Amino acid sequence: MLLLPRLLKNFVRQGRLTVITPDDKRHVFGPGPGELLFAGVVKTAPAVTVRFHDDRIERELFLNPELALAEGYMDGRIDFEEGSIHDLLTLFWLQRKELRKHPIQKVIRNVRFRIRRFRMHNPLGVAGKKVKHHYDIPTEFYKLWLDETMTYSCAYWHSPEVGLEAAQQAKLRHIAAKLKIEPGMTVLDIGSGWGQLAIYLAKACGAKVTGLNVSPDQMAAAQQRAEAAGVTEAVTFVNKDYRELTGRFDRVVSVGMMEHVGVAHYLEYFEKIRDLLTADGIALVHCIGRVGPPGFTGPFFDKYIFPGGYAPAMSEVFAAVEQTGLWSSDCEFWRRHYHWTLEAWRERFMAHRPEVVAMMGERFARMWEFYLGACSVSFDIGGDMVFQLLLGPHKSAVPVVRDYITDAEKALEARGF
Repeated sequence: MLLLPRLLKNFVRQGRLTVITPDDKRHVFGPGPGELLFAGVVKTAPAVTVRFHDDRIERELFLNPELALAEGYMDGRIDFEEGSIHDLLTLFWLQRKELRKHPIQKVIRNVRFRIRRFRMHNPLGVAGKKVKHHYDIPTEFYKLWLDETMTYSCAYWHSPEVGLEAAQQAKLRHIAAKLKIEPGMTVLDIGSGWGQLAIYLAKACGAKVTGLNVSPDQMAAAQQRAEAAGVTEAVTFVNKDYRELTGRFDRVVSVGMMEHVGVAHYLEYFEKIRDLLTADGIALVHCIGRVGPPGFTGPFFDKYIFPGGYAPAMSEVFAAVEQTGLWSSDCEFWRRHYHWTLEAWRERFMAHRPEVVAMMGERFARMWEFYLGACSVSFDIGGDMVFQLLLGPHKSAVPVVRDYITDAEKALEARGF
């Protein structure tokens, strides 16, 4: 190895990384496994041993670490003799600031930031195709590791011990409580997924819900679930982009959809939400965000997972909202909730990995291992979080204190919802 040693020597300050090259030589970096205080939490810097199966990996990792690591693992050109891809990602995240200091990595990051608007250009027609890339995977695959509600977004955990099913139910209850939905109200669910939120709002609140989805396969599955739940008279699913919809709704909710909008379309997105609300309406936007300043989507995620997707900085969110005339009535930050959700998903995924391989192939299974592992680590020790933003046309859209949310949650839970 010629390129990586100097980079890794400066990069691996905690834990240990052993690289075995195709000629069976071992290159060891770092002092060894150990505990360290990271962002106020004690973390273990693991020991990891990776084997390179060809000589190209070194150059590719030096120039494009995230994508080269992911593709090398997906293609079987990188394997582990100690630890796992999750352990290596943990080792990376604990020390990523050191990697970013390297002059070549600074140049690469600067270029990616400058072209991010091009990568996130999601006009009508194009946006739907990008979303289908992720959600038109067979529903049977997602059924292997999601909970029974088929809820594919961050759960709301009162503690890590409550379990995924209870945390997802708490999330639905929390959203319903925030929105103050009364029987007969009309609700628009933008990006309705497999329909569980729409079904819940119809059953628990007596709402008339329109679910909007650009994925025909996902929408068909949602329709079947609504039929099984007996709410087809109250729930309608529409295969459209949010920009194509007209009308007015008492409530608008968007969970895990803003990530697909693209930073160049934020004003358009919030203006459309404003235009779809009644004069006394309320909207709730639930989205992944970043703690730091504006950035860009990593190359692995942009290529394989969420083409055109992006988790915004809060400065980007409010810069768009403030131009719409909407009031921001409340903003709540979920700091560790998605880490716990992703760990539950990752554990379930790994338990069903042989079935995933039989259904989708080994390369696909490795891609999802990388995806779920990278996300879990990022929400644990990285700069990602989830925010929920309440918006309305006027300042009195919701009560002036947040007690009403807890009261409504207790009432819904007492009724079995």
